Amino acid sequence: MISFIFLKIKNTFENKDFFCMRILLVGEYSRLHNSLKEGLIELGHHVTIIGKGDGFKKYPVDHSLEATYTNSSILLTKIRHAIHRISGFDIHSIETLYQFYKKRSFFKNYDVVQLINEYPFETHPILEKLLLRFIFKHNATVFLSACGEDYLSVSYLLQHHSQYHILTPYLNDSNLKNTYQYSLKYTKPSFKRLHHFVFKHIKGVIPTDMDYVPPLKGHPLARPLIPNAINTATIDFIHNDIKEKIVIFHGINTANIPKKGNDFFTEALSRIQKKYSDHIEVIVAQSLPYAQYIKAYKSAHILLDQVYSYDQGYNALEAMAMGKVVFTGAEDCFISHFDLNETVAINATPDVDAIYQQLEWLILHPEEIVQIGKNARAFIEREHHYITIAQRYITTWTS
Repeated sequence: MISFIFLKIKNTFENKDFFCMRILLVGEYSRLHNSLKEGLIELGHHVTIIGKGDGFKKYPVDHSLEATYTNSSILLTKIRHAIHRISGFDIHSIETLYQFYKKRSFFKNYDVVQLINEYPFETHPILEKLLLRFIFKHNATVFLSACGEDYLSVSYLLQHHSQYHILTPYLNDSNLKNTYQYSLKYTKPSFKRLHHFVFKHIKGVIPTDMDYVPPLKGHPLARPLIPNAINTATIDFIHNDIKEKIVIFHGINTANIPKKGNDFFTEALSRIQKKYSDHIEVIVAQSLPYAQYIKAYKSAHILLDQVYSYDQGYNALEAMAMGKVVFTGAEDCFISHFDLNETVAINATPDVDAIYQQLEWLILHPEEIVQIGKNARAFIEREHHYITIAQRYITTWTS
């Protein structure tokens, strides 16, 4: 049935009235734009991604703006770090600027451009405005994805103390200021000016999950939430056949441990291992490139993702598509938005006891692991399928 619906969508856009669009996606986080690109291509559009590939994760892009020369030797790396310590300026920005203008002919005359964030090139704010000015000048329609941290979201979280969020550890302990310097920089005047510059030129801003909706509430440029696109055609569902031990995977990005709440998972795992060592196997992986990360958790039944969210990020969604039981954001607002009556993910909160009890319950009821894995896959196919999500973007961009 699902395949039939997608075929009808595709055939609709293959008739004589269909307009093949040229689309530029700027920036890449967690493979969000790659999966969207794959859906857009299935609908017959031409799509180009430019960006840096999200650091060590190395997601594919069509035109890379990654600074490579300044990382080509230990000496240059030391010089870069020294300059950054003294002045706060990262010379990577200069190389990104050079890469962009060298390839600038590829970044013109698109029907639609989408920025993954209002700081998509991750250069100095002054240089960022130069690059974005080129994009705005040479492309008529530009949208913004509300994804990742930005001026609006960070300002909102600092002013509205909800139950918990990614800045909660910092608000509870000001000694974490250095750890949160990447987040807090968005409140600086230069980033506030960048924010206003971007919002002056875009046609709209589209949140990608429930965590990005509140900061945009009532904003005239806010568009309805469009969930992340997941290419289920390339992700095989793996039935949770538990013959011996239950395998639990904990992936850690060392740069984001406080924001993700990995310490809560680590403590809960330590306790659960002491009591159920004969029943479980724990896999811990740190800061792996995307392809290695996927391979590392493939054999797992349970995946520990993050605790400071209300909805799922991209890594959680891909694991759910594979049939994993994912500990992640699944708060009441998420359940209400998607009108869920079944469990598709475990709502992980910053509470070691709660995480421990949830893990224990799954260990004692392995049949629930099987059912939740099935629910998770069905949910992804229903709400995140890359072709239907791509069509929702087309509708928003052209409405």
